[in-house]
Amino acid sequence: MKNHLRELRAARTWSQNDLAEALGVSRQTINAIETEKYDPSLPLAFAIAKLFKQPIEQIFDAPARK
Repeated sequence: MKNHLRELRAARTWSQNDLAEALGVSRQTINAIETEKYDPSLPLAFAIAKLFKQPIEQIFDAPARK
C-alpha cells in the first residue's frame, strides 16, 4: 500500500526509531511500512493517523480497484 509515512516522519525530523517508540512498534515495522513491504494493521494505521493528526486516507493510498 502506498503511503506518505516517510515524508510525514521527515517533516518532524523524527528517526524511524523515534516514530516506532511513539507507536509502540519496532523500527523494523516502520521501515517495512515505509518501503511498502508491510501494510499496517487497522489499529496501527489509526494510531499513525492520530499521531500525525491527519485523516487515514491522506496517509495511506489504497490500491485502485479494477
